[in-house]
Amino acid sequence: MRRFIVPLAVIIALVAGGPQPARSQSSPQDVQVRAQAALAQTRGTLEVKGLQQPVRVQRDHWGVAHIYARNQHDLFFAQGFVVAQDRLFQMELWKRSGQGRLAEILGPSAVQRDINARLLQYHGDMDAEYKSYAPDTKEILEAFTSGINAYIGELEESNWKNLPIEFQIAGFHPEPWKPEDCLNRMAAFSMTGNAKEELRHAEVEALVGARAASLLFELDPPVPLAPAPGVDFAGLSPKLLENLVGSDTRIQFGTKAIEGSNNWTISGAWTKTGKPLLANDPHRVIAEPSLRYIVHLVAPGWDVIGAGEPGLPGVADGHNENIAWGFTIFGLDQQDLYIEELNPRNPSEYRTENGWAPLQMRTETIPVRGAAPVTVHLKWTRHGPVLWSDGKRALALRWVGAEPGTAGYLGSLALDRAQNWTEFESAMARWKVPSENIVYADRSGNIGEHSTGLAPLRKNWSGLLPVPGVGGYEWVGFVPNSELPHSFNPAAGFVATANHKMLPENYPYAVGYEWGSPERFLRIKEFIEHAQESGHKLSLADMESLQSDVLSLPARELQSLLRAAVRAPVSYPSPAEKLLLNWNCVVGADSAPAALYELWVVELRSAVSKLEVAEKAREVVGSLSLPATVEALSHPAAPAFPKDPRVARDRVLFDSLRRAQAKLEALQGEDMTKWSWGKLHTVSFKHPLGRLGKDAAVFDRGPLPRPGDGYTVNATGFESSSWAQVAGASYREIFDLSDWDNSVGVNVPGQSGQPGSPHYDDLVPLWNTGRYFPLSYSKTAVDNQTADVLELRP
Repeated sequence: MRRFIVPLAVIIALVAGGPQPARSQSSPQDVQVRAQAALAQTRGTLEVKGLQQPVRVQRDHWGVAHIYARNQHDLFFAQGFVVAQDRLFQMELWKRSGQGRLAEILGPSAVQRDINARLLQYHGDMDAEYKSYAPDTKEILEAFTSGINAYIGELEESNWKNLPIEFQIAGFHPEPWKPEDCLNRMAAFSMTGNAKEELRHAEVEALVGARAASLLFELDPPVPLAPAPGVDFAGLSPKLLENLVGSDTRIQFGTKAIEGSNNWTISGAWTKTGKPLLANDPHRVIAEPSLRYIVHLVAPGWDVIGAGEPGLPGVADGHNENIAWGFTIFGLDQQDLYIEELNPRNPSEYRTENGWAPLQMRTETIPVRGAAPVTVHLKWTRHGPVLWSDGKRALALRWVGAEPGTAGYLGSLALDRAQNWTEFESAMARWKVPSENIVYADRSGNIGEHSTGLAPLRKNWSGLLPVPGVGGYEWVGFVPNSELPHSFNPAAGFVATANHKMLPENYPYAVGYEWGSPERFLRIKEFIEHAQESGHKLSLADMESLQSDVLSLPARELQSLLRAAVRAPVSYPSPAEKLLLNWNCVVGADSAPAALYELWVVELRSAVSKLEVAEKAREVVGSLSLPATVEALSHPAAPAFPKDPRVARDRVLFDSLRRAQAKLEALQGEDMTKWSWGKLHTVSFKHPLGRLGKDAAVFDRGPLPRPGDGYTVNATGFESSSWAQVAGASYREIFDLSDWDNSVGVNVPGQSGQPGSPHYDDLVPLWNTGRYFPLSYSKTAVDNQTADVLELRP
């Protein structure tokens, strides 16, 4: 078979973001043909070494695998085999990211990332690690990784004849998996906080002082940034950790996408069926292939369907026979940075309250593609790995990932088998990372929510700034899981979360101060409460509509301010003002006023920031958030708005709108009827290999026009430098507790990661138009939707 190998410079550019690589000599058509030729077998019969009994895999019309096994071992063996058929290249990159072995395939640019990954690996008690998730975790991981290896083994036995096209182009082969590869701490790191924010706080505090810095970060509950006595933040900034990123390589450090996950569960008292409805759309990076993979697992003791990450067994987000659940990030502070003083006479020692102590050190060699191996000296203090040092001081990270049971999402191995609220609550204690607000519903009609995660106890500091490592700032355990916020059958008849603060008033534990803005939650609450007040019983279609909702509450507030400003003293609004004043505040893709509004928001944030924030601080924090901007405009006061604050505020509104209009005219012409938000705001699905010149057409998809923004329920967060959506709901689920077969879902771009597959991008049209496919659950429903049947035999 002819193989096309990408030059080293191209592979390096994939991560380094270097110059555009030269175009390949293969045509896109040739790559597409070879991609299709390398597809895995998804129908017929395969003999697979390692199975104990036959397994039946029924893939439906949308590429979802429904796996029927006769025992637990074969169920997870088959899950590993099947997901590898669809996502092996993605899984290999994920695994190597956690192992600290990216430089082997990506070259020198990945060395620092490998160093950080090796520093953050779990080095504790492995028995406690496995048992933390579920008593049989080790056996499940052994079966799962054996299934992955069985697929890799088949590829190798055929002399790599059917090696997925991604490996052919990247020029390397997949390697066998071990159970511990699923305990990836780099995947967990990207979902914990807040080391980089501590450095951001420290940098601003050094510039403008603690009091002024405290006002810029919208901490909730309000708390002053209180540096430890004598601590020196000079030279500290988030840039020091720019290579400390999670396994999600599509998000570069510095890109702070607005969190946008939503979930809600509604009592049957308010639904048409009389049984609960539960909806969830967890948001992460938008990329090709999808971050998540939908699967249905059926065997004795197991009948669970939903989505998880490809490199992990089980289902993270879904339902079983009796309960359903869905999650959004719960913003626990699970990281702390310590400033360790190094011994000037012996830099291998650091100061403690009992004198100098030796750094723990380990020497490792990192193979590097196209270059000599790099020998590195990894260092730890008693607080954790040393992530940075200037020879005089060092930054050491203490984080929950050093504790057993903190690989992301593996707590789902217990949750998948919970059958009622009591068992759900027991499973919550095993779910430590990521910290989540998990909503619940069951077939008996109960609903609830538990905000879960491993929450460090800090007795004498907030965790918002780096602290001295010499002593006095130590964790004193963790908040008992049973004392984290939770509710069962609340009086309101529903529970909704959207990354906002879920802590009740006077909550006794300081578990975090930085949360998602509440606008999305308030819109969800408004939608449900309006139905309750009107007597409308909510349906599955209503849930679909709400997940796609792009009505903007901030737009309403700014529209109200503009209306008041136009009425006094101006009596004749300009065409641009009329456009906004007559708008329904729905941020549609084809909306002209939505386009003007979004550019106006950027101008308003910049203008208000110049009034409210010192220039040297703006260089670090950027513009104020939209909620902070709206608050400042709603309550204008000196010194930002001197003399007559309302008149000054109105002038900011008008001037910013004129600038936005001029910029939109430059982009889309002077004819307002031809303006469109979707012409600016698009989404593209980028594959790691999509930078390969003309071959990008094989791997990448888009751009597509998109509605919404970071503050709508259908959250489509973007950066104003390009207006492109960078994160969103790659997976959506809506569960009907009256009949599981009425449940629906969608996963974008598709179930397969191989561009030759019909399921590589077939779900994009559904997702982009707010549509779904059935998540068939009963055997009869699955049989009716089956497109391919694969029999796996020992």
